[in-house]
Amino acid sequence: MLNSINISHIFVSDQDKALEFYVGKLGLEVSNDMNFGPMRWLTVRVPGDTTRDILLEKPGAPAMDEATATKVRELVAKGASGFTVGFTTTDIHKTYERLKALGVEFNQEPTDRGYGIDVGVRDPFGNHIRIVQFHGAVNSVPEPAKKA
Repeated sequence: MLNSINISHIFVSDQDKALEFYVGKLGLEVSNDMNFGPMRWLTVRVPGDTTRDILLEKPGAPAMDEATATKVRELVAKGASGFTVGFTTTDIHKTYERLKALGVEFNQEPTDRGYGIDVGVRDPFGNHIRIVQFHGAVNSVPEPAKKA
């Protein structure tokens, strides 16, 4: 049986630029930065969360050839990756204002969704990110809708 998610990935076209955004602006911390020959293994995480990492993955070798990597970069830049990652915060309005002052691109202002208030962010590569402040308990998950 599976117990948790320990790593996921986001495609980025420039890992140094990704560090500027995910660490410098969003406030994540680097958990690994290693050279594995054809690829750089660069992971970040929410400070203090040692159970979940995000691989900032540059499309290319060894996972794909250059033609495929080019297509992936083009699609991500167009926003075709869809939703990539969601973060939580205890103060969405403060987080929104801080990130806005840092030049983070929002595609939606704070909006109450019933389960909480969230915002839509676009990273420098075209990936879609959500940040939510749940109503009630921090990091609570809304109850599933009851069937009539």
